[in-house]
Amino acid sequence: MPIGAAFPLVDSASDAAAVRAYIQAVEDLGYDHLVVFDHVMHPDMGARQTRKAVYGDVNVFREALVLLAYAAGITKRIELMTGILILPQRQTALVAKQVAELDVLSGGRVRLGIGTGWNRVEYDCLGAQWDDRGPRSEEQIAVLRELWTKEVVTFEGRWHTIPNAGLNPMPVQQPIPIWIGGDADVVLRRIARIGDGWYVSANRYGPDTVKPQVEKLRAYLEDAGRDPTSFGMEAWVLQQDGGPDEWLRESEDWIAAGATHLAANTNGSGASFPDGHIDLIKRYKEAADGLAL
Repeated sequence: MPIGAAFPLVDSASDAAAVRAYIQAVEDLGYDHLVVFDHVMHPDMGARQTRKAVYGDVNVFREALVLLAYAAGITKRIELMTGILILPQRQTALVAKQVAELDVLSGGRVRLGIGTGWNRVEYDCLGAQWDDRGPRSEEQIAVLRELWTKEVVTFEGRWHTIPNAGLNPMPVQQPIPIWIGGDADVVLRRIARIGDGWYVSANRYGPDTVKPQVEKLRAYLEDAGRDPTSFGMEAWVLQQDGGPDEWLRESEDWIAAGATHLAANTNGSGASFPDGHIDLIKRYKEAADGLAL
């Protein structure tokens, strides 16, 4: 089973050497992929300007694609994944260009996780529309795949017009896999129709509570004529508390719930960066290797 590590954005320091040390440790420890979260702008946590302020102005967030480009240059093997990139607040053609370039520079090691996000303030700051973000993301995915697989594209949609234009260079992967995050019923139906995998939100679900969503997704995949057994599902193994025994039990529970990929997540653990976080992912990887997850 592929096991990754989630970059500890909210606990990380500004020191570039520390960032490098953590990313290289992920590869050296034998992890399969690196996951980077995405936020551009944060709400004022004190003002409570959003429906649910999961993160705010007190949290550190690096630019996801820039950080992954840096990771591509200092690693050789691990897959590079956004978990998730908030796609509807960005220009689609620019995302296609940036991610294609990342795929070229990394030698075809990109997996793009996308979602619609929760932070309306962020949309406002970036001049993006909030209310149509769901259906617009579907058209964005179609545009991305067109641009990644055809040298010249003509596309006329509700939100996008491409008059005989294309990317150069093209990505190594054609198309780059797109995994979708979210758990609302409309999102699960979208994932089943057009996603390459599901990125589970650990902020809302654990392996003991995700079963109804998994059952829905499997039913929607069958309705879409797709094989649920060959569909990807990535979940976090939280390392905020406990030790290897607890983390492995959680891993086994996620596998039983249907996960095909796991990611060690040390965010919020209170560990020092990078050494404390490296120690946590080292302990988890050693235990996971012992059980051959």
